[in-house]
Amino acid sequence: MLSPPPAWIRAGHYLLAVAAGAAGWIATAADRLSSPLTPADEDLVGALLVVDLLLGVTTLALVPLRRRAPPALGVVTAAVLPFSASGVGAAAFAIGAMAARRHRGHAVTVIVVATISSIAAELALPGFSPGSVVTVVVFVAVCLAVGAYVGTRRDLMTSLYEQARTAGSERLLAAAAARDAERTRIAREMHDVLAHRISLVALHAGALTYRDDLTRDETVGTAGIIQGNARLALAELREVLGVLRSGTDEPADEAEPPQPTLTELPALVADTAEAGTTVRLDCTVPVHDLPETVSRTAFRIVQESLTNARRHAPGSPVTVALSRTGTDLAVTTANPAPPGGPRGEPGVGLIGLAERAALAGGSLTAGIEADGMFVVRARLPWPV
Repeated sequence: MLSPPPAWIRAGHYLLAVAAGAAGWIATAADRLSSPLTPADEDLVGALLVVDLLLGVTTLALVPLRRRAPPALGVVTAAVLPFSASGVGAAAFAIGAMAARRHRGHAVTVIVVATISSIAAELALPGFSPGSVVTVVVFVAVCLAVGAYVGTRRDLMTSLYEQARTAGSERLLAAAAARDAERTRIAREMHDVLAHRISLVALHAGALTYRDDLTRDETVGTAGIIQGNARLALAELREVLGVLRSGTDEPADEAEPPQPTLTELPALVADTAEAGTTVRLDCTVPVHDLPETVSRTAFRIVQESLTNARRHAPGSPVTVALSRTGTDLAVTTANPAPPGGPRGEPGVGLIGLAERAALAGGSLTAGIEADGMFVVRARLPWPV
């Protein structure tokens, strides 16, 4: 819901009601005292002006109730209005607040009460003409119309606010779902590698069990292989547990095939070129020496970047650069930004890439730079 107006705005409303009431009372007093009066008429006019002022102060004091009991206050102020020019400001706010609820029956009731009260004032008060009756009724109708407009606009703003809040929640949920999906996919990839390491350990351990004709050097070599693969399997297991630190209750799907690494980057570039996208590859690192996790992550970043370029800027050339910066692998892709720039929030593909890079201990940024190129930059740890 929209928050209520601040105190200074509410105070301004009361001051406006007081000013309107004071102006109405002064105009009425000037009109009634403008013509010559007998002593008896002077007493009557003075009494009427005092009653007018008292009714105006009373209705002004009731204005704070316009949000608690708007129909009742609207009817009361409509009935008092013909007898109290000083209550015109309070009546305007009270009737407008009631009309903001947009209840047709209440509006009709206020119009009827204002009409009957105006006719009674015409019969009881000197100088109250049929034209005054019309003026009061038109004034009440205008207050009702303005109040209905304010109520409609308030409902519209509330609806837009709720829609914006819902859209924001949906974006957050989509981003969270993309991160969870990326974690699950990474865990499955690591599962395949881990299974491969464990199978090698089991294979060589079995050879040691059944082979009694091995020399000492062969035994030491096999034990070294077992030790190396066991350590790698342990490291992969730690990475899997780190990826799944958020937990999931989803059942595992069928095992996926081993995921590609940077050794398959030339094939990816060739496939992209066949699809109509020119790719300039600048690779200054020995991809075969990269840790497997880093290599898989870098390949996924390049693959998703090429897919985004082909989807959002078809036909535009793409530059892919891989280099070593200190103890990090720097992966950069750049292509001309699509006409009109990026639209909306980052897609789930980029969110997934950022999550993948963060889980690998690195970082990823994406956006349009000053030269008009859409650039994806990633830094992944590459231990010496």
